[in-house]
Amino acid sequence: MAEVLVYVDHVDGAVRKPTLELLTLARRIGEPVAVALGAGAADTAAVLGEHGAVKVLTHDASEYADYLVVPKVDALQAAVEAVSPAAVLVPSSAEGKEVAARLALRIGSGIITDAVDLEAGDEGPVATQSVFAASFTTKSRISQGTPVITVKPNSAAVEAAPADPAVSELSVTFSAQATGTKVTGRTPRESTGRPELTEAAIVVSGGRGVNGSENFAVIEALADSLGAAVGASRAAVDAGWYPHTNQVGQTGKSVSPQLYIANGISGAIQHRAGMQTSKTIVAVNKDAEAPIFDLVDYGVVGDLFDVVPALTQEINTRKG
Repeated sequence: MAEVLVYVDHVDGAVRKPTLELLTLARRIGEPVAVALGAGAADTAAVLGEHGAVKVLTHDASEYADYLVVPKVDALQAAVEAVSPAAVLVPSSAEGKEVAARLALRIGSGIITDAVDLEAGDEGPVATQSVFAASFTTKSRISQGTPVITVKPNSAAVEAAPADPAVSELSVTFSAQATGTKVTGRTPRESTGRPELTEAAIVVSGGRGVNGSENFAVIEALADSLGAAVGASRAAVDAGWYPHTNQVGQTGKSVSPQLYIANGISGAIQHRAGMQTSKTIVAVNKDAEAPIFDLVDYGVVGDLFDVVPALTQEINTRKG
């Protein structure tokens, strides 16, 4: 069976959930070979093996932390040359998409970004995408070179498939461009204790109907009762009610959680483009004609300041 390279997103050896999803998808089209780079790379092998990686290629060098994406592109290019994979899968983060695009250019291949599903095809892997502000679903495949595909978080359920991976060090020679852009400083993002927005299984969002930054406490309380991330519409962000980093939409972040709860959000196409691939969508809005109700699985017509606190209370009561 052909091998499939999976780029490992990890922090000091702690593997992030999107990588485990990629391993699940990779097993549909071949045998996963994980590529872990940077500090703690060797510590990822056990978790990667539990989720189906048959090989783990590691490489640690200061360049991965001291410079931007080019060293990672150099390493993935070396992995492609060493393995000759059937495809390369990369998490669909901002950095992941830049790494994937640079790699595809380097190896003369096509690229598919923001895939939401992956299956084996007679002429190579077939990727499903949600396109044109989620108005259409397409199936595509790369017709030239080794397919490079980025996959949105929450596109597949994580499935354990224990393996005993062969761990080896990847031989990497950094290009002249690798040290062209140096990282001069890092500031840790203040933790809210909530999941990362793009990776969360549940997202609770607020929009114009929240009517003020002080009222987002209602949205946060519901999110915390569910262990969810908090999102916001562009209208709420533009009004200064919530940080831009939490914006969901075409000009914000795209999310695809198992459950998305939209509160006081009308459902403009800009917002829908960022959340329409959610598995289950619930909306609370006092306007029965709001466009959001055209795509929801469950809709509640009512004042969010009545509905959301009652829902939060009921969830907390059931939790015990």
